[in-house]
Amino acid sequence: MTFDLQRPEGWAGGVIFASPHSGRCYPQWFLAESRLDPQNLRSSEDAFVDRLIAPALDHGAVVLTARVPRCVVDLNRGPDEIDPLVVAGAVPRVMSPRIMAGLGVIPRVVSQGRVIHDRPIAREEADHRIARLWHPYHQALSALIDESLRRFGGAILVDMHSMPRDALAHLPRPRPDFVLGDRNGVSASPRITKEVVSAVTAEGFRVQKNTPFSGAYITAAYGKPTRNVHVVQLELDRSLYMDEKKIEPRPDFDVFAARFSRIVERLAQLRPDDCQRAIAAE
Repeated sequence: MTFDLQRPEGWAGGVIFASPHSGRCYPQWFLAESRLDPQNLRSSEDAFVDRLIAPALDHGAVVLTARVPRCVVDLNRGPDEIDPLVVAGAVPRVMSPRIMAGLGVIPRVVSQGRVIHDRPIAREEADHRIARLWHPYHQALSALIDESLRRFGGAILVDMHSMPRDALAHLPRPRPDFVLGDRNGVSASPRITKEVVSAVTAEGFRVQKNTPFSGAYITAAYGKPTRNVHVVQLELDRSLYMDEKKIEPRPDFDVFAARFSRIVERLAQLRPDDCQRAIAAE
């Protein structure tokens, strides 16, 4: 299994929390092929984000978390975002900035531009990874959204990520603790975005919208407010809860997790039917 899907005793109303980059089950064949040691490979993880969103279950939301690591296959990229420097003979449909940065569906690099492999992999291997690791996660996510549409008339996906502290180094101070991405209003209704911002700021955190992260494949593929499907990407500053070099929780991790759990509780109480009425009234 490439992911964990956890359901509450009663799904209260169409909210899904997901963490596509917190996977840490590194296959032995991958470790043997990589030029990097496990500690460097882990630098691309959204480490411990799955732990932070786990309380959503207690508040009636579904939780979907990856097991497969991002450096093996990136679940927040399209299956056609193939890097020709990673996959021998690949011809991408479009050379997106993500591919050029080495961050396609099968990444070329981890953080700080460290190259994962000494040589390109075969196209057959790339196709195998996508079929066996990428598609099951997205089939599960699509099925959850369809189920929520049937049961509740809509769906809200909180796509949780973490960001290195130095990713914000170019921003003026005070820097944000969270970056909310809704593709500049395309992937979620204004009401949902406003509610997410309110939940974060109520706990005393600073939040910035769409800069430097407005959302990637998941927000683009699934966020359809006209269908009453709303996707918000939340990027959290890793330095708030972990030692980024050691990839270990900070001594005060539980204190931070308690604050964050109150955000999770508020978001789990959102309802897609409310924002649908708001759209109809606009």
